[in-house]
Amino acid sequence: MKLKWVSFLFALLLMITALPSSASVTTEQTKLTLIKTITGAIAPKSVQSSGNGLVSAHNMMYRHSVTIYDAETLELKSTVADSVELSKFGFTKYSGVYKGAPVEGAYSPDSKYLYFTNYAMYGKGFNKEGHDTCSPASGFDSSYLSRINLTNNKIDAVYPVGSVPKVVKVTPDNKYILVSNWCSYTVTIISVETQKTVKSIKIGRYPRGISISSDSKFAYVAEMGGNRIHRINLEDFSVEFIPIGSNPRAIELSPDNSTLYATLNISGKVIAWDLADNKAIKTVATGKSARSLAISTDGSALFVVNFRSGTLSKVRTSDMKVIQNIKVCAEPIGVTYESTNSRTWVACYGGSIKVFANQ
Repeated sequence: MKLKWVSFLFALLLMITALPSSASVTTEQTKLTLIKTITGAIAPKSVQSSGNGLVSAHNMMYRHSVTIYDAETLELKSTVADSVELSKFGFTKYSGVYKGAPVEGAYSPDSKYLYFTNYAMYGKGFNKEGHDTCSPASGFDSSYLSRINLTNNKIDAVYPVGSVPKVVKVTPDNKYILVSNWCSYTVTIISVETQKTVKSIKIGRYPRGISISSDSKFAYVAEMGGNRIHRINLEDFSVEFIPIGSNPRAIELSPDNSTLYATLNISGKVIAWDLADNKAIKTVATGKSARSLAISTDGSALFVVNFRSGTLSKVRTSDMKVIQNIKVCAEPIGVTYESTNSRTWVACYGGSIKVFANQ
């Protein structure tokens, strides 16, 4: 009897040790489950995780605000108005208060600041608001990038950029801030040290997504009006081209910087591109108007919002297979992966944020 009992305990121990621990479970092994719908005075164009406990939503000209949430409790921490007095930041030709229109955001690597782009500025001296269909010849007003100091949630700096700025990214070494300017067909590169523009690089029609290598040596910029990714050497600002496919919108790099992922907006596909061999690995269809893109910290899963399908797709990066497809809301427009709690946040254009656990 004792021998049978010992054998049973030994078999049970083997079963337990064979089970994967929570630490060893990769994101692609988990399932998305809705845990909260956040509402309020929001109309999010995008959401962005800080990587250390905050998530922000950028609420365009419909709400003129950035809302900042606690990533753990999912509660609203602060609402920051996009209004600024440009003259107080050295732009003396402007007088009075100017409203912005937050599009996308990026946190500084030291977690001190949140930068956000403004689709346009509103006030005296700004007379020609940008448009989604445009060129440098359109003559639309240039706009500004704003910086929120996260110690007091106040805007403490603004930077002149191009017309209809979209994506903003900060290099991991905190040396440069990059902004893609939709109507100017350029990328503005700003020095964090001098707080001045050091370079404006021509991209082509409709620059959009930006991703930066973990060593801060290269920036990748999507030319959404064409079929190329521009690979910018951040040491000498030289440019090479990657023929990624038609209408690349959002881009992400794998954690080891070997693979570039991009949404191809019109075709509704996501492509994986081998950067060493400079060739496509595989594409997968996710839905109509594949739009924003996020990658899990371990690199095992992509999260894609499909604007016209109203869905969120989870893609396994190892074989580029859609492993989950969820109806989220009408017009999901932004997505971010929040690593501290392994959650995926989705911005719904109509005025809500959906938060999913990966569990």
